[in-house]
Amino acid sequence: MQSLTSEGEQAVQNLAQRYGVSTDAVKTLLFAVSAGGGTMAQFYHPELGGGGQWMRGGMTMVGDMFNGGLQATVSGLCSELSSLLGRTQVFPPPPPQNVGFGGMAPGNNWWPGDLGSPSSSGGQNDARYAYFPSSRRLAISRNGQVTVYDTLDHNIGGVQQQQGGYAGSLSFSSQFGTFTVDSLPVVSPQGASPQPNWNPPPAAPDYNEPPPPQAPAYTQPVVSNNASHDEILSSLERLGSLHQKGVITDDEFRAKKADLLSRL
Repeated sequence: MQSLTSEGEQAVQNLAQRYGVSTDAVKTLLFAVSAGGGTMAQFYHPELGGGGQWMRGGMTMVGDMFNGGLQATVSGLCSELSSLLGRTQVFPPPPPQNVGFGGMAPGNNWWPGDLGSPSSSGGQNDARYAYFPSSRRLAISRNGQVTVYDTLDHNIGGVQQQQGGYAGSLSFSSQFGTFTVDSLPVVSPQGASPQPNWNPPPAAPDYNEPPPPQAPAYTQPVVSNNASHDEILSSLERLGSLHQKGVITDDEFRAKKADLLSRL
């Protein structure tokens, strides 16, 4: 089991006392939450009901599915451990590595040495991967050629590859669902800016559009007190047309009509 800093050990003991579980159970959850990038965890511990899963802002599942108290304990512990990982140096920093020829880590480490130690790594068929959540990097080796990707906001929690698939068919799961490495921007082995072959997502549309122009206010026709009989009848016709088109209300139509009729 990975060692902890003095602050990490003290935090684990405090959480174990508050939640009434062993420090070994708390450490199991701590390592699981850390492997899940602080947003998810898959764990197994007899004291925690066997196997279980947790996702930040989502559901918490334990082996003893009808034990609501145990489920609340696991959910509370994982949430506090996620916050702890974000504000405290829980694990001691990895020792510096001597970068070998070509910028690659020596020994069995095939990824660029400046990426440090991955939180998880593995391989299948002709493809290998190494995930570095602290620097948001994912290294993929296909037939001996290494490519480094920017994982953006993904917190990778799983990897899969169809049997018989080609080396680039690796897909990963995160809090956003399943995705392939082809959806990630490519960076240089030293973690420089994205390569020109990656197009950033389009900017969000601007919803602050100007309001549509308003129709001009209706002005009733002005008829003088000395208007002729024909002028009054013409005004009545225009008034009826405006009323039919919905330009004036029923009340306005009746009031003006009565005014015009009173002048006949």
